[in-house]
This record gives sequence, structure tokens and C-alpha cells, in this order.
Amino acid sequence: MADAGVELTAAEADAPSASEVLAQLDRILSHPEFSRSARGCEFLRYIVEEALAGRADRIKAYSVALAVFGRGETFDPQADPLVRIEAGRLRRAVERYYLVAGQLDPCIISIPKGGYVPRFERNILHAAGASAPAAAPAERPVAAPAPRRWLARLGAGAAVLAVALGGLALWQGLPGPFRRAIPEPAAPTLVVMPFVNLGDMPEAKIYADGLTEEVVSQLARFRELSVLGRETSRSIRPGADLARIHRELGVGYLLEGSVQAAANQLRVTGRLLDAQSGAVLWSHTYDNDLRVRDLVTIQDDVAQKVATAVAQPYGIIFRAGERRAGSTPPDDLEAYACTLRFYTYRSAPSAESHAAIRTCLERAVATFSNYATAWAMLSILYLDEDRFEFNPKGGPPTAIQRSIEAARRAIRLDPENVRALQALMMALFFSQRPAEALEIGERAVALNPNDTELLAEFGIRVGQVGAWARGTALLEQALARNPAHTDFYNGALAIHAYMQRDYRRAEALISQVDLEKFPLYHFIAAIIYAQLDMKPETAQERDQFLRMRPRFFDNWDQEAAKRNYRREDAIHLADGARKAGFPVPDRTAAEAAPTADLPQR
Repeated sequence: MADAGVELTAAEADAPSASEVLAQLDRILSHPEFSRSARGCEFLRYIVEEALAGRADRIKAYSVALAVFGRGETFDPQADPLVRIEAGRLRRAVERYYLVAGQLDPCIISIPKGGYVPRFERNILHAAGASAPAAAPAERPVAAPAPRRWLARLGAGAAVLAVALGGLALWQGLPGPFRRAIPEPAAPTLVVMPFVNLGDMPEAKIYADGLTEEVVSQLARFRELSVLGRETSRSIRPGADLARIHRELGVGYLLEGSVQAAANQLRVTGRLLDAQSGAVLWSHTYDNDLRVRDLVTIQDDVAQKVATAVAQPYGIIFRAGERRAGSTPPDDLEAYACTLRFYTYRSAPSAESHAAIRTCLERAVATFSNYATAWAMLSILYLDEDRFEFNPKGGPPTAIQRSIEAARRAIRLDPENVRALQALMMALFFSQRPAEALEIGERAVALNPNDTELLAEFGIRVGQVGAWARGTALLEQALARNPAHTDFYNGALAIHAYMQRDYRRAEALISQVDLEKFPLYHFIAAIIYAQLDMKPETAQERDQFLRMRPRFFDNWDQEAAKRNYRREDAIHLADGARKAGFPVPDRTAAEAAPTADLPQR
């Protein structure tokens, strides 16, 4: 009940109640996608509970430092950026949660930049996808602030789509009997409906047809996804029933859209539907000015953006499939579920997850020996036995040999499988054949420039051979296309900044990374902090790395050589490691070489 004499605004009346906010808080903190430290969880709980208790005006850096981080009363927020840095990490962790796991949660908790007071609002996507309306709150709601910009854009896109696409999602009758073709093993299947022209501009009909063709072509590049052919898409008559499409074609997802042109403006809308439930998983609106770019350029750009958002390894279909796989009894889908778990491992590598996923993928290829993507992923996991020392298997063949053989087998099965080419690029690179590796990487990127997993990995290797500026640009491109994978990208960008001697940027990047279980994260952080004379932080990261990899420096020259660093870069790396207090040999192989770079065997 509202207090007597207090009139709530419309926004306040529609805001989530305190009990709904607390339920959402528990949902976030208990979800595996919210990979924050115990202090990070305590930070989020503290600011949410303080705001709900009506003490939002007390949520300052000083009070957070005392209540959450155990600092004393002499804490000076101006001199110590602890709370600001941790708030940035927490903000990104919360935003990542909503990008990859909480897209349809009923309530959104956000932390605006420039402060620590959280905001609470209802999720319009939950309302759109819910099977039944939510119950009205039983208590006075918490005042809702203005939505975040990204949510507002998403909401606006959904609203436009709801009007513009109208009855597009409702279909009738499929021509003739369709036979369901299931790959081995079953991968997510998508059908692209012909984009609809909603405007009066004659050219827009041609553009809508061309855009449909280009979207199908771009999506077909992702081998973890099965895209039905153009003829099948065109054969589905307007008004066909979505449930029947799912049942008779065996599709899990349906992509539909529209084109509207007026004067010099062109608007393209698109959305992805779960064919089984009808829920809207993703929607977006793209506005373009025909005076600035021509139709063909706009068509290519929009098609790439749609394909990247929907089908990339950490995109919408991947996350939706990951949730499904977790609740599906083991059958043929178990093999595909291994590939989903592989991407989860790649986003936060650890020895524990490596062992489980390696075993899972080995079972998958034993059952489905022609599953090229699984062989490619297994190749990368074999490589990680060597480069990260994750669960190494003794005896011949070596981890590198097994990695190369698995990658080559994947390519024999599917010569244009981007994940297979990525795996071979990585295996050859770490066997000190960088020229051959990068040639394969260039070929893979040409096949699918939208694949951010490939793009980032290629950027790292390009940097390690000395082209740090180009490697940085590739990583930033991957980050822009895949903002839900920031820990991995920012960690790689941090070492790129370090190698270019931009230590302040390196420190800003590494402070945003949360990869506590990944040993090399601590090494990178330590050498960055050492160059900035941040002694407590350096010691903490150094000690943690040595606990995780105590024998790493016994083979320093080998570790540097296998990553193909130039002589000057290897020396720079050794210098930072010594400043951090690591037991680097007094004279490394790179420092012993007089002038030329070390030979690449």
C-alpha cells in the first residue's frame, strides 16, 4: 500500500516491489554466469539492500569500503580507487549476466556509471516472453528510475517490431510433407523467413529479397548452426503456424524481419523466435541514411550484424541452446551440449572445467566420429594441456601432436569448418610454425569474418609475432561485436597494451578482468602492476601465480619460444617478470641472442 497522501508516478507504480528485487538479487548471485568473487557478491547485496531500506543517500565509496571491504575509518576514496575499480568490475559482471543469462528475467538490477546506487526496473522482454501475466505486487513498489540506454534501445526495437511485423509470426499450412533431416549429432536448426517490405518505395522489395539472401549466406558460415536452405524458406506460405513449422521442419529457431523505406531513410527490423515456445529471444532495429550509404553496402552491413548477434559462438542461439541442454535428458543432444560447454570453458579457462569437457568431447567423437567441430574443439583442449599445463597426459604422442592430428582430422571431415581451421592455426603456432599458422588464420577469417571466437584468437597470434597494433585492432573488433565476453578480450588487450609499453591502459584493462582460476591472468596482472610500481598488487598476483604454476620458470625459455615472441618482446616480458619478483633466469635465451630474433624451429 502507498503511504497516505503520497501519489506514485506511473513509473513508480510499475516498478518492481522490494520482494521482487530481492528475488532477482538471489537469482543473480546464485547463477553460474555471475562469476564474481565473494566480495563482489557482498558488494552487490549491500548496495541493493541499502537502497531497498531507504538509505540510498548513504551508499558512498567510503561506506562501501568500510562495510564491504573492511577498510578502516581513515580510508580516503580520493587516494584509494578500490571501490571505484570494484564497482566497475561489478557493473560489467551484472551487465554480462543480463546479456548472456538474464535476458528474460522479470526484474533488472543495474548500477549506473558515476555512482553506486542501484536501479531497479521491470524487464519488458520478460513481459513479452512470459506465458502468463505476472502477479501484481502486494506491497509498495520501489521507485523506478529511467531505463539504461542499452535497455531502452532494446525495448524500442521490440516495440517497433511488435507493430511493424504484426502477424508475421503467425503462419498457416506448409506445402507438402516435409521430412526432418537431423545432423549427426543434432545442432540448432534455424529457418530464415523472407524479409517483408512494409514501405511504398519500389526498390525496398528488391532490397528485402536481397537482404534475406545475404542473411542466409552469412548465417550459413557458422558450422555450429544448421540453416535451412532458401527454397525451404520460400516455400513456407504467409500465415503458416509456428508450432507446425517447428514440428514438421524440426527447426528450433526462426528469424524474421521487415524493411521499410521512406524518403532517404531505410529501417530494417529483425527478431529471433524460439520456434517451440514462440518466445522472442532477440530483436533489433537498424536505421540507415540512403544519402550516406548505398543499398548494397547497407545490405551487407546489416546482414553481418544480424548473423553475428544471432549465431556467433557466444551469441543468442548459443545461450538459448546452453539453457536447453542443461534441462534435456542425455541423448544425441549430449554431444552437441559438449560444444556449448566448450565455449563456457573458453570464456573462463580452468583445469577443472578443462578435464570435464575434454572427457565429454572424447566421448562425443567416439560416438560421432564425423563430427568435425567436436574434433576441432578437442584439438584446442589438447593444446591447452601443453600451453596451460591443464591435466597433461603422459607418454607419446605429445599434447601438441594430438592437437595437430585432431585439427587435421576435423579439416579432412569439413575443409571449410572455421573452428577446425582455428584449431590448426593454434596448434601450428605453438609448435613454432607461425608463418604457416597465420596463413591458415587469414584463410579462416576470410571464410567467416563474423566469428568473434576466431577473430580474437587470430588477433592474439598476430600480436605475438610482433604486429601488436593490428592484433589490438582485431581484438577490439571482436570485443565490439561480442560485449558479453569482456574478460577474455580485455585480458588479451591488456598484454597487447603492455607489449606496446602503454602500462596505464594495460592496468585499466586488467582491472576489468575476472579470471581468478586462470593462472596466466595473475602473471599478466603482476608484470603490469610491477611496471607501475604497484607493490602490494604485484605481490598478491605474483604469489597467486606461483601457487598455481610453481614450476613455470624452470622452462622459461621454452615458454617464451613456443609463443613466437620477437627477441625484443621476449626481453621486455622477462624484464617485467623480474620487476614483479618472478624467478626468471638471469640470462634468457632471447637476451643471449646478440642481434637477430631467435630462429623459429
